[in-house]
Amino acid sequence: MAADPLSDLLQLLDARAVVAGGLVAGGDWSVAFPGAEQIKFWGVVRGSCWHVSDEDAAPLHLVQGDVLLRIAPRAARLCSDRDIAPVRLADIRGDSSDVVTRVGNGDNFFLIGGMVELGEESERLLRDVLPPFVHVRGDSVEAEPIRWLLAQLLQEREGERPGRTAASAQLIQLMFLHILRVYMATAEDMPAGWLRALNDARLAPVLRLMHADPAHAWTLNELALASSMSRAAFAAYFNKVAGVAPMRYLTEWRMRIAQRALAEGRVPLARLAESLGYASESAFSHAFKRVTGQSPTTRRRRIVETPS
Repeated sequence: MAADPLSDLLQLLDARAVVAGGLVAGGDWSVAFPGAEQIKFWGVVRGSCWHVSDEDAAPLHLVQGDVLLRIAPRAARLCSDRDIAPVRLADIRGDSSDVVTRVGNGDNFFLIGGMVELGEESERLLRDVLPPFVHVRGDSVEAEPIRWLLAQLLQEREGERPGRTAASAQLIQLMFLHILRVYMATAEDMPAGWLRALNDARLAPVLRLMHADPAHAWTLNELALASSMSRAAFAAYFNKVAGVAPMRYLTEWRMRIAQRALAEGRVPLARLAESLGYASESAFSHAFKRVTGQSPTTRRRRIVETPS
């Protein structure tokens, strides 16, 4: 199978999506949600509401089928009317173990919430390339798979079929991937970074080469040839789109692979260095410390000492 850089990066990010719960509401209602470090998303299964953030100048109107990916750790409120004073989520949820919170009178509104669990470094990589909020409109052509996933999530929630927890987690994982796909397909001013580079037609073959064989001693001439550009034009274009030089991207990609390998097992550093194209363990260690700020040995020790 051909290299798939987006899948590669998502695998190394180790993004685990889980169902966080739901919100049922009716009548006049408003709920204040605290800021959260986790990346969260909400899918509107039924009805409509307003999403208002104190730091966001434009409130968003969410309707059935819409999904909102919340990247920034900002407090926000969901409401039927923006003039209604909110109640805190903690106050209405209380000590209840029910994953569905109810507010107001009735049930004409229903929302399913989820979160993406990431390590600190992985969260930084996503926050660097995504806006504070990604709003996917349910009536758009690109959102068709997401509408289907929302319907399946509702079936899993309302049914008692075996394995519904595992099935819901997989559906949320797919929803996260599709949200990223929609953003990549529709964003007009995507910031420079790895996500924009993955989405660029001229750089896609270059990234496939680097991801398929990170140990190869790639040269600017080889990579420029894959992009059908001159060496100088390719170097300038890559830096503009990816935000880093081609060789810097390659080095950072190698170090992400190394970080995952260090976390997963006791692979000898010399063997890891060779698998990533370094002639010696010392050359690999120098590159690793330059990119991550710590030596491979220190990194491995911190992983071992950190409780899971």
